[in-house]
Amino acid sequence: MTTTTTALRALREKTVLDHFADETRQDFDAVLSTFPHPHYELVPTGEVHDGGEAVRAYYLASRKAFPDQRHEIIQLRHTEDAVIVEFWLLGTHRGPLGALPPTGNTFRCRMIALFIFDGERLVCERVYFDSMTMLRQLLAGVPPAQLPAIVGPLLAAGPSTAG
Repeated sequence: MTTTTTALRALREKTVLDHFADETRQDFDAVLSTFPHPHYELVPTGEVHDGGEAVRAYYLASRKAFPDQRHEIIQLRHTEDAVIVEFWLLGTHRGPLGALPPTGNTFRCRMIALFIFDGERLVCERVYFDSMTMLRQLLAGVPPAQLPAIVGPLLAAGPSTAG
């Protein structure tokens, strides 16, 4: 096993930090340019967005749901082939999120993203989070009688694949 060089780690870290900053600015051309072939996976929902058009569509839909979405990085770690970022994701639910209509609620959810590299090239962003943590916050204050109509379609939808 080889040891990842300091220079390679620095380059990967810059790519990841630029990626995060460009997402917050909603400069999706810049975000997509961090990948030679954009590939994005959301593990809790089973969503896979593969290719520039699919990843761009995901970004646009998520920012329609959360126009003020942003990150607070907690910790960044390096492995031989990845940069692991632990962060808070925050936002306000202003638009539809799949079958979930906007609630106006804010959320704060701790997440882990694996930025997987082949040498200098970012080949995948794979995100892990507890979807119930987010859902509890988004549904806070919704009248209990309305929950079955909202949650039922979410549970029935199952994982989706785009791309």
